[in-house]
This record gives sequence, C-alpha cells and structure tokens, in this order.
Amino acid sequence: MTTFLFDGPDTAQSTILLAHGAGASMDSPSMTATAKALAAAGFQVVRFEFHYMAARRYGHRKPPPRAETVNPEYVKAIADLRAKGVTGQLIIGGKSMGGRVASMVADEMFAKGEISGLVCLGYPFHPPGKPDQLRTKHLAGLKTPTLIFQGTRDEFGTRDEVAGYGLSDAIEVIWLEDGDHDLKPRKGVSGFSAADHLKTLAETVRAKLTQPSTSSS
Repeated sequence: MTTFLFDGPDTAQSTILLAHGAGASMDSPSMTATAKALAAAGFQVVRFEFHYMAARRYGHRKPPPRAETVNPEYVKAIADLRAKGVTGQLIIGGKSMGGRVASMVADEMFAKGEISGLVCLGYPFHPPGKPDQLRTKHLAGLKTPTLIFQGTRDEFGTRDEVAGYGLSDAIEVIWLEDGDHDLKPRKGVSGFSAADHLKTLAETVRAKLTQPSTSSS
C-alpha cells in the first residue's frame, strides 16, 4: 500500500494527489508549502513518494529512474487512495518530475473517470541548458484539463520556449513572475512572495479545475 501524507479536510469535495520532484522528498519545504496552500483553499491534499525516493529514507540512495518507468507507481497510488475511501473529484499532479509522470498517466485515468484534472508545478519541459531535449511530445494531444504553473525564471522551460511548443488546447500555462523551478520569486525583485504565488496557484486550481457538486440533497 502506498504511504500518504494528508493535509486539509477529509470532507473536501475535491482531492489533489501530488508526487514529488526528482531530487526532493514529498515532505520537502517546497512540497509542504504547496500542500498547505492548497489545503487552505479547501482541498484535501495527498502526497506520496515513488519507491526510489521512499528507499532513501532507509539509506538506499538510488538515482532517479527514467520518469516513464514509474508510471505504474502513480496509477497504483490512485488506486490505493481510492481504496482508503477517498471519493469525489480527484486532481492529480506533482512537482517537476512528479507532474511529468502524472501527465503521462492522466489521459488513461481521465478516460476512465478516475480523475477530473491535472496540475503540474514547474514542468520540466527540458533539462537545464538542453533546450533541444524536449519532454513535450505527449503534451500535444493531452485531453485532460491541465494547469501548468511555471516560474518566469525556470531553467526547465522559459516563457519564450514554451510559447513555441504547440501544447494541447486542454493545457493552460500560468506564469508566476520571477519564480524559479520551485515557483519562488527573489525577495524584493518582483513584488511577490512565495506565499503570494502559492495562494495564486491554489485559487486558480479551485477556480479552473473544480466542478460544481452534482450530488442531490
């Protein structure tokens, strides 16, 4: 069974499942701050780790595997979350590699009615300094309603680069001023704080990816 971290009300209409980036755990400061901001907006937020990251907690340091090789782990996390009794609208996503993996399984899960949307936090469009090594092929035909939050200083994909990628119409890219790969702006440069950007993120997800309740009284 997948190990989860929960934030926010378990009575929430919508739950967001988040995976971590390639190098930092599910309880990293960035992941924790994001989870808290989403929980404050009324979501139940659930974090989990891929096996290689979980193994690091026991001294087994392995490099991150190829993203596509952990796709089954994400699908299993969705099933395990449902098995825990989490019902209702489910949005999946993650930080960097975690968001990329979520994006690779999203359409299968969306077609089955398992999820209602996708959120990517700092999508790794290409490795830093290697703009020709794109990770965007599957994004051209993506059908799942998707929000990608990207800092304007993110070395994994700049505004000018992303504008030329021909992404699916189901994807909306939200640019956060002066944000780095963790969406953090520099202090005093942009006029925004990391908390400001996370509040914008949470409110945007709530406005664009949640659906009115269809339950009848």
